[in-house]
This record gives sequence, C-alpha cells and structure tokens, in this order.
Amino acid sequence: MDFTFDEELLALQAEAEAVAADAVMRYGRRNDSWLCGFSREFSLELGARGWIGMTWPTEYGGGGRPAIDRLIMSEALIAAGAPLAASWFVDRQMGPALITYGTPEQQERYLPEMLRGEVTWCIGMSEPDSGSDLASLSTRAERDGDEFVINGRKIWTSFAHQAEYCYLICRTESVEGKPHLGISEVIVPMDTPGIEVRPIRDLVDARHFNEVWFDDVRVPVSNLVGVEGAAFSQTMRQLEHERGGIDRLVSNRALYLHALTLADTSDRVLRQEIAALEIGYRVGRLLVIRSVLGQTPAGFAAATKCACTEYEQRVADFVARVMGPDAMLWDELCRGIAYAPAYTIMGGTSNVMRNILGERVLGLPR
Repeated sequence: MDFTFDEELLALQAEAEAVAADAVMRYGRRNDSWLCGFSREFSLELGARGWIGMTWPTEYGGGGRPAIDRLIMSEALIAAGAPLAASWFVDRQMGPALITYGTPEQQERYLPEMLRGEVTWCIGMSEPDSGSDLASLSTRAERDGDEFVINGRKIWTSFAHQAEYCYLICRTESVEGKPHLGISEVIVPMDTPGIEVRPIRDLVDARHFNEVWFDDVRVPVSNLVGVEGAAFSQTMRQLEHERGGIDRLVSNRALYLHALTLADTSDRVLRQEIAALEIGYRVGRLLVIRSVLGQTPAGFAAATKCACTEYEQRVADFVARVMGPDAMLWDELCRGIAYAPAYTIMGGTSNVMRNILGERVLGLPR
C-alpha cells in the first residue's frame, strides 16, 4: 500500500524532513507536536516558507498547492516531533472556514496574519456538561444592537491561554425540539473584557488545555461567520478536517521508530506484531490520503480517526513493552506512552465515531 511519488513530491518530503530535524534540534522533540509543541518562532518560519495555507486558493493568499503536498509536509514534521501547535488550528480549520463561510472583510482582516504565522487561534467548542454532543451546548450569544453579548463556559479549549482569537461555537437561538438549529460561529478576540482563562495541567504535564469563562463578553455582530443560527453544518465540516488528517496517525511515530531499533526481532511473535503495526500504518495512511484527496463520502473522516487513533494506542503499547522499565527514564517517552489513551477521545470518542459511521455513512438505523 505504499505510494510512488514523483520527483517534486520526493523533494518536498526531503526538504520537510530536513526542516523537521533542524526544528527538533533547536526547539526539542514533542509527541503530538501539532498539539503539545508550541513555538511562535517556528510558526513564523513555516509562514515564511509558505507552509501555512499551502493548499488555500491563491486568491486568498494561499499557495494553491495540491492537498497531497500539505500531507507530505505535515507528515514529516509531525512524525519527527517539530512544534506545529502555534499555527496548526489556523492552517487546518480556521483559515479554510473563513475562506468558505467568512465575509470578504473577515478574509481580508484575518487571513494574511494567519498565513504569516503571526497568530494563534483556539476553538471554543466543548462544554463541561455536553460531552461529545455538540448540539447540547449552552453558551449563548444574544444580540444587543450591533453587538453579541456572550455568556457561558467552554472546556478543553487548547491554546486559549496563548491565542489571540477564539472561534466560538455558541447558541444564538433556541428552537424547541431541534437542538441542531440556532447554533452560530463567532470570532471572539481573546483580549475582550469578560473573558477568564483557567489553565488545565493534565496528568502527563501537558498544558495546552484550558477552561474559558465568558461573562457579558461583547463583540460586534460583524464577527459572525456564516449564517446565524445555521452553523451546525459548518462545524461538522470543520470536524471533517480535524478527524481525517495525518496528525491522527503519526503523533507518536518517533516513539515507534525508536523502539523499533531496540526490538528483539529474533522473537517471532514480536516480528508478527511489528508486521501488524506496519500494515496498520499503511492502511491508516491510505485512509488519510483518500480523505485529503476528497475520495471518501461525507462523514467518513470518523472511520479514519477511529482506525488511526486506535493504531496510535497500539503503538504506545508496543513501545512500552519493548522498552520496559527504561521507558520511565525518559520523560518525553514516558509521557508519550501515558498520553495514548487520549487519542481516541480528542476530536470525538471512538464510540461516537462508530455511531457517525454507522448512521451517516452506512445508513444503519439509530
């Protein structure tokens, strides 16, 4: 299931691997580097190279390059552990969302600084009492003249303590019996009065999560993205970008490659496990490539996320067993193994992904 790339793609792959190696040397290596490796300096470097928004249309300042180019570049950087987090959400979700749904004024205002790698955005989506049910969110934005007044609370908001802007998913209307209606997306500058950010430090010492409180936060109605009250489908489209990318497959690739050098390949059982992991990687990569090339039906990113994140958990188990007690001697290695259970939670749990796949893709009864 390997793919043959032409000379241009091979050159891009080699360049990205060299850039990644240099970045790891200067900034350190991180597991889940698209989430846990935050460097504004490296974000500026990516912007200068044209590696942020490289697939965005040229009329919006993007590179206009094929989706496979971004996949090759991102795979090399994440697999090595280069720190992409400062600009990852911008490149993966916020920029494409504004290109698709934003006004010309919003595009002119926000896209150029995104492309330069100058800003970080967070996504205000999950709420404490909503679980994975986005339609049950309760954070509200109520009109008061030409402003929205926002009240509510978000949780697991990565980079809220670093971000200049929050792409907020909120409720602008309550429709009886139709919770998917009345949801809107609003741009909220994070320095707006009334916002309180409470950092969350998790058990492996990752510090990207936050809880965010909105208390009578006022933003212009012109910050609305798309159609007021009808943004649920916009958000679902965002989640397709979030769930079907290469970041869901290679977050702990460096750990696997390291453990592979230490594995006792004279053990036939271990060789079988390595073979299964190699097959899993290639199947997952095929799913990602099909997703980024638009060769999958709507909703199929749920299957890609399931397959890839469960694969990453198997990688962590393999690394722990191969290295044994030595795994506890290297903090980054130990954290990478301990963090693995989160892979099938972030971006939607595996059971939710299977429901989406069954109901929306296969058409099975609820």
